[in-house]
Amino acid sequence: MKTFDENSEKHMRYTDTRIDEQERRISIKAIPMSLVLEDSNSKSFLCNIMDTPGHVNFSDEMTAALRLADGAVLIVDAVEGVMVNTERAIRHTIQERLPIVVVINKVDRLIAKLKLPPKDAYHKLRHTLEVIDNHISAASTTTGNVPVIDPAAGNICFASASAGWKHPASDGERSFVQFVLEPLYKIHSQVIGEHRKSVESTLAELGVTLSNASYKLNHIPSPKDAATKKIDHTYTGPKHSIIYKAMVDCDPSGPLIVNVTKLYPKSDCSVFDAFGRVYSGTIQTGQTLRLLGEGYSPDDEEDMTIKEVTKLWIYQARYRIPISSAPPGSWVLIEGVDASIMKTATLCNVDLDEDVYIFRQLQFNTLPVVQTATEPLNPSELPKMVEGLRKISKSYPLAITKVEEYGEHTRLATREMYLDSIMKDFRELSSEVEVKVADPVVSFCETVVESSSMKCFAETPNKKNKITMIAEPLERGLAEDIENGVVSVDWSRKQLGDFFKTKYDWDLLAARSIWAFGPDKQGPNILLDDTLPTEVDKVLLGSVRDSIVQGFQWGAKQGPLCDEPIRNVKFKIVDARIASESLHLGSGQIIPTARRVVSSAFLMAIPRLMEPVYYVEIQTPIDCGSAIYTVLSRRRGHVTADVPQPGTPAYIVKEFLPVIESFGFETDLRYHTQGQAFCFSVFDHWAIVLGDLLDKSVVLRPLEPAPIQHLAREFMVKTRRRKGMSEDVSINKFFDEAMVAKLAQQAADPHQQMI
Repeated sequence: MKTFDENSEKHMRYTDTRIDEQERRISIKAIPMSLVLEDSNSKSFLCNIMDTPGHVNFSDEMTAALRLADGAVLIVDAVEGVMVNTERAIRHTIQERLPIVVVINKVDRLIAKLKLPPKDAYHKLRHTLEVIDNHISAASTTTGNVPVIDPAAGNICFASASAGWKHPASDGERSFVQFVLEPLYKIHSQVIGEHRKSVESTLAELGVTLSNASYKLNHIPSPKDAATKKIDHTYTGPKHSIIYKAMVDCDPSGPLIVNVTKLYPKSDCSVFDAFGRVYSGTIQTGQTLRLLGEGYSPDDEEDMTIKEVTKLWIYQARYRIPISSAPPGSWVLIEGVDASIMKTATLCNVDLDEDVYIFRQLQFNTLPVVQTATEPLNPSELPKMVEGLRKISKSYPLAITKVEEYGEHTRLATREMYLDSIMKDFRELSSEVEVKVADPVVSFCETVVESSSMKCFAETPNKKNKITMIAEPLERGLAEDIENGVVSVDWSRKQLGDFFKTKYDWDLLAARSIWAFGPDKQGPNILLDDTLPTEVDKVLLGSVRDSIVQGFQWGAKQGPLCDEPIRNVKFKIVDARIASESLHLGSGQIIPTARRVVSSAFLMAIPRLMEPVYYVEIQTPIDCGSAIYTVLSRRRGHVTADVPQPGTPAYIVKEFLPVIESFGFETDLRYHTQGQAFCFSVFDHWAIVLGDLLDKSVVLRPLEPAPIQHLAREFMVKTRRRKGMSEDVSINKFFDEAMVAKLAQQAADPHQQMI
């Protein structure tokens, strides 16, 4: 197939099927292709390939692709080397337990752009490989040994996609320079000189030939070879089941199991086709299947529907090949099953006797922290707009669309470019609806910096039950461990005890008394039972455990400051009075009470607001440094490193930038550097905003920027205004009358000892 367009004199970007991808010259969507390729022995293999975006804004597409793949081919620019997006891709691939093959692309730029002599080019390429190996070694500490990139192992090759050549790596400086770089430089200079006879004589003179074995890259395994490792990592079911054995064996006659990770819209955007991988069994057109959603479990079968497969295709980027069936290991596009799928799903036979478990949800390497609200100009078109937003949520793996309690329809994304792509698709999906889009805003989190100053309690409305808690900050790094799945609340008490005692020096009894993480199973907050059996009836407390956990998760999802999620807080139940009659223990009594005591304990522990922070990497000439520092100083940016890029005249500036200050940052940067600097930015961490956000003496003047020490107050007040809430936190909403009286008594007697 020819990919060079003679009219435009440019190579066709075959897998960039969208108009905006071709105009921007970046990939936005992951596009699969299934190709039948021959090896050196003329044996044919079916190769399933997914071209994923390299831009950090669209890393969610890479996440969905890695879930289906058996290995990853990492493309690295020979001049730019390892950038932030490359580092993230390496880390995420290793978290998915996949082998990596590296392709150093654009080697011709070392000749044409940097004009490096062969020996210098060798050291530049070697440095790039060493950086890649360092990142692989660092990322593989928690997932076991991963093979490093080594020319001797044959898991790397060098290429120039635009020039149409590639070359496997050879081991050793002398052989690589003599047999690869020097002939390449000679041919390149001859071709640039456009003297045909000299090119022909040079090619004849070199006569470099390679054996078939030199081209073998056996580092991405076949579906059957990779099945055990992949299924152990992604399937949530037991290993002793018939289904597990069929998936490991890739048994075409076994029970059908398909993992769906992507949804692709039809050309008219009316419905979606599901894209997934067949692990066992054979999927056929006309087959009736059970569709298991992300909320399904054998104990709770609510998220399950019965669907019929109407059509099957092999996806070939710009066209589709209809098929009637697909065996294990195939990547297939399925029509007729999309209605109940939001992000991912598991498909299986209807008549399976054994319990079926779902595949794990996708674990993304970034968070959607930028949001914008949408409303229709004509209120009667609200249902059409909601349907369009639902389709957007299905089309983008990381995009979240939701309806806030105050009525706004919001969309959460990673950055402005991601939001721009979402809006472009939304206009296509709902072209007949005119909408009004609000300015983008940032999601915040709520946290505490000290322990509660007193024990906070709340009574149920029937006055029969009373729950007492305190709140305190979590240890540094614990919230991230929970979110990354390093520790799970589903572990046994012994496992939890050993983990928290070893890594965070917790008391063994406290570690084994953990009830839940919140606001979900991988939420960055902990609820634990710190009561004593001599003071509290553990049997009665255990009978309302589920209700207390639900109240805790509700409170952690909507904090008391501005209804934003709570983060990095440990809630301890220190006392409880529970009625012995089950009549007084209804969930309507316990859940709201648990939420109130969570909020009151939080407010008594010096609450603070947390804002998301980007890690930004700027590539710039050395003479633009002062302009970059000027731009950053106006946006609360903090430079962490300013280092030369090895082998090039460029510099890399690494910095942290608050997300709320990032809107328009790239435009500002290009303006002040005359377009010479460009940047990548990706969510990195949450940081506490300085200042007391409950200080009512702070005066916020309209249209004037608040001083840094008052930013926390400004962020909270403006967020509450946007959500239709009063400017200040009302204690009556979260404190019982008895609790308010106790607070008043404590304030009146400053010498009273803390309880």
